[in-house]
Amino acid sequence: MTLTRRMILKSAGALLASGLLGSTMAMAQDAAAAWPEKPINFVVPYAAGGPLDTIARLLGEKVQQELKQTVIVENKAGAGGNIGAASVAKAQPDGYTLVMGAVAIQAINPWLYKNITFDPIKDFAPVIMVSSVPNVLIVNKDFAETNNINNLQDLIDYAKNNAGKLNYASGGSGSAGHLAGELMKARTGIDAVHVPYGGANPAKLSLLSNQTQFMFDNLASSLPLINEGQVKALAVTTKDATPFLPDTPTMEASGIKDFDIGTWFGVFATGGTPEPVIKKLNKAYANAMNDPAVQKQLKTMGSDTKPGTAQEFADFVKSEHEKYKEIVKISGATIN
Repeated sequence: MTLTRRMILKSAGALLASGLLGSTMAMAQDAAAAWPEKPINFVVPYAAGGPLDTIARLLGEKVQQELKQTVIVENKAGAGGNIGAASVAKAQPDGYTLVMGAVAIQAINPWLYKNITFDPIKDFAPVIMVSSVPNVLIVNKDFAETNNINNLQDLIDYAKNNAGKLNYASGGSGSAGHLAGELMKARTGIDAVHVPYGGANPAKLSLLSNQTQFMFDNLASSLPLINEGQVKALAVTTKDATPFLPDTPTMEASGIKDFDIGTWFGVFATGGTPEPVIKKLNKAYANAMNDPAVQKQLKTMGSDTKPGTAQEFADFVKSEHEKYKEIVKISGATIN
């Protein structure tokens, strides 16, 4: 066989490319092995002082002890979490920029906001789920007692017999409480007027004063009101019941099928971050989550989430992203 000049050049190019590829892979492996070599920036895309911010800072303290590298927690609030998330989506995929993502950012906002600037799946690398908490359907105590509302079916029957007389509160258009309310209306055919407020606290105040009769609220924020008897819990919104309200059935157990709306959040890196770095992050955050102080804080939030793998979290996020496409469409909510 006679080797032509073209064949020789082609072979040489292939060998060179192979060498460069091998060299690049080796450099990437070395970088991952040495990681972290500088401080890690942990973005919280919501305002300081909230429960998500509190747990992020507590986790950051534990993670920096394990990795022996500073973890800087930075709040970048705005646009329902989109501003902070976008800053991480555009960062270098090296594991030094993380975000505390959430159901709103990864699953709801992409279908809710018309001008979102990132891909919630491709632009992020899931690291670990930190917390998953059900929402709970609560009703005004006096309204429940006056109208013998003792369970979900009682509320549905009342709504059907009193069309247009029920108002339900939420923390805002497109919030989890709003989506849950509209999903219940769609699944049962009841008529109830949505009254959006500028946050969960004013929404709860309207419920306590009977300006609105029911709402879907995060378990952590409504649990004190339930335990004090100020509101009545009728059902939790996730497929599984919660040990924090053992006597409260799920929406599905109460007769509404395909009802699964919860509040979750977890740690994400920038999409394309090397897998060895993701594994290191997952291990560090899993160990932090098992710390007694972190477990105590999570339980105050109504969460008994156990650490899982990055792949388990990635699969969950994809399923949530697809699920909320239908739910947001049912709600009719949009934000420019």
